[in-house]
Amino acid sequence: MVTIDAERFRDSFETYSAIGATEQGGLHRLALTDADRKARDRFVADLREIGLDVRIDAIGNVFARRDGTNADAAPVLIGSHLDTQPRGGRFDGQLGVLAALETLRTLEEEDIETERPIEIVDWTNEEGSRFQHAMLGSAVFVGELGLETALAMTDADGTRLGDALERIGYDGEHPVRSHDHHAYLELHVEQGPKLAEHGASVGVVDGVFGIRWLEATIHGETDHAGPTPMHARHDAVATAADAVSEINALPNRLSTDAVTTVGRIRAEPDSINVVPDRAEFTIDVRSADDDVVQTAAERVAAELAAACERHRTTYELDTVWETSVTEFAPELREAVGDAAATLDVAHERVVSGAGHDAKYLSRIMPAGMVFVPSVGGTTHNEAEFTEWDDCVAGANVYANAALSLAGDV
Repeated sequence: MVTIDAERFRDSFETYSAIGATEQGGLHRLALTDADRKARDRFVADLREIGLDVRIDAIGNVFARRDGTNADAAPVLIGSHLDTQPRGGRFDGQLGVLAALETLRTLEEEDIETERPIEIVDWTNEEGSRFQHAMLGSAVFVGELGLETALAMTDADGTRLGDALERIGYDGEHPVRSHDHHAYLELHVEQGPKLAEHGASVGVVDGVFGIRWLEATIHGETDHAGPTPMHARHDAVATAADAVSEINALPNRLSTDAVTTVGRIRAEPDSINVVPDRAEFTIDVRSADDDVVQTAAERVAAELAAACERHRTTYELDTVWETSVTEFAPELREAVGDAAATLDVAHERVVSGAGHDAKYLSRIMPAGMVFVPSVGGTTHNEAEFTEWDDCVAGANVYANAALSLAGDV
């Protein structure tokens, strides 16, 4: 059994939290920006400080490896992501990277050898908020997304992902590929209220919801806001508002766990006294049942068609990104549960409503996750918070689960 240095863990958390800090106590560290570069630079320096060689692959994922006694054994991979949502929280992603870093620091400090090598990783653009493919770095890593396709993606300002990588110096030379890893383990905040409500410090994650991102475009006609009577309009925004109201009501008619979210709306010509002829909005659909996700997407299309008929407009609906329901490996769930039981940490089984890199990693290796509570379930928000005692308890469970997977010798 190992015990992390809680004070050092806290110091690291505060140090990294100063990079991209907001006035309201959150983080604004979008992928491949200067703030992300500074966090990556700090991560690389910390890895080298404990004697690890760092490699960066062609999509910007940052890796380091601690050798095991068996050089031929497949390594255990641990880590998460350092990028954040716009004006997001301090715990989402970052806590998992620092728990992995503290795991390796503890093994070094206590001179503990493992049979398998342990590799640590910071994944590129996990949030999908700047370049719109969530978990992008891990998606390329597992072959879900082609490297050239990823590098050609652009942000809202038209900046290519490949150019952004080059600008911050993280366009690595190593190929993007798995090294036949034994397993992947990730720590993350729950991003939901259940653990905090139930008084559990750790969640043993069974799997992840299926997710589909859609983008709707409504086409109407521009007209003057004054002389055009309401009954004669072909108003794209009025259509969108009508559809959004119905889309937000869909989950109640689908399943107990289904959720829909309209997260971004744009209108053209964006003038106060012009009836808009174009409206675009995104729809995020999730459930623990892929059939429910499919049904929800079909119902979104039906609601759009009905709203357009009422307002005499037309629509297009495109799928931006989707990923199916994931079930994590039993051996990973067992390793986390056993570590929590050994450490006498209150824990329970949970399913994640949020997507994580572990979701993609599970396609090519056994994968699992450790959750720690999110107070109030608040996340993607500057007010995101996890009690520090829970952070430490989760990090200790995580470190011991990783040690079990790597084989303590």
